[in-house]
Amino acid sequence: MLPAVAYTSAAVLAWERRHLYAGGWVCLGRRDELLVDGTTQRGCVLGDVPALLTASADGPRLFANTCRHRGHELVPDGGSSARPAVTCPYHGWAYDLSGALLAAPGYPPELSREQHGLVELPLEEWGGFLFGHGLDPLGSPDVVPLADQLGAVADLLAPYRLAELRVGARHGYEVAANWKVVAENYHECYHCPEIHPELCAVSPPTSGDNYDLPGWWVGGRMDLRPGTVTMSLTGESGGRPIEGAPQRTVEYLHVLPSLLVSAHPDYVMTHRLLPLEPGRTWIECTWLFPPASDGTLPDPAYAVDFWDLTNRQDWAACESVQRGLVSPHFRPGPFSPREDAVARFVGLVATAYETGDAPLRPA
Repeated sequence: MLPAVAYTSAAVLAWERRHLYAGGWVCLGRRDELLVDGTTQRGCVLGDVPALLTASADGPRLFANTCRHRGHELVPDGGSSARPAVTCPYHGWAYDLSGALLAAPGYPPELSREQHGLVELPLEEWGGFLFGHGLDPLGSPDVVPLADQLGAVADLLAPYRLAELRVGARHGYEVAANWKVVAENYHECYHCPEIHPELCAVSPPTSGDNYDLPGWWVGGRMDLRPGTVTMSLTGESGGRPIEGAPQRTVEYLHVLPSLLVSAHPDYVMTHRLLPLEPGRTWIECTWLFPPASDGTLPDPAYAVDFWDLTNRQDWAACESVQRGLVSPHFRPGPFSPREDAVARFVGLVATAYETGDAPLRPA
């Protein structure tokens, strides 16, 4: 296991935010929600790098959220605007939605518009999600394509047709635990018999296998019990099957660093992890469903109720682990054979620490 300082140190988290989050591909959310209803620009964050998503004429684009004049944020993190141009609220410098400088009040006409446009960042779409890369500008040879980071995840989740699913519900949680504690908990069911009776009733905690396939991700699958059609409090579904998706298993896949994807026969649940402090993580939990032919979605309560209960059981355990990690008496213990996915996750993070750089970057 990692030493306690990996979960409690502000310096370690600062490194992770710069190298693992800003230095890799981070999920920003669903494309059909980020720029909708006339929204032309939205502030977001990639690790420790403020970013700006815009709806340009040729599609979504991502820029460093810093004015080329004095560095003022153009749109606050989480804020949005429907204006046709991006205008700095400090001195009024304005940019079009493709990042070109439009106006610099008080400057002579010979100011080079080409040299003072916004710095564009890499942006890619997969499965209806937008992913941004915050450390290097667009076109940098140091940016590995998103497909390389996804690796085999793209094939494993292809049957679920993620881009066609629609958001049925969303919950936000703030958990008093390090983001890696949350991830490690996600990657094992060794704890399930102790704290998840509802989950164990619909899925055997010892079932399934973990993958060892290409990409910067960790995960595996588990089985449903006979007579159970999905993960709900009754084992019954309140929705419709995802056509072509496996009907007897659930995938648990973590695209590092920030996106957890739990794919069920009739819905897909995702968690986005945003580290706030060494011992505090914000988690966005979203439930996606296949729409009916008329575009309607099922009542999501059957899936939401089950996972909100399970999530809260997990968060309580994670918060207890975090409190234990602060103890001067904590020493890392050995992994059990049923924690092989946790060991893989820890190994990937430890390798990043050792190399001193982000994953999947050219040597």
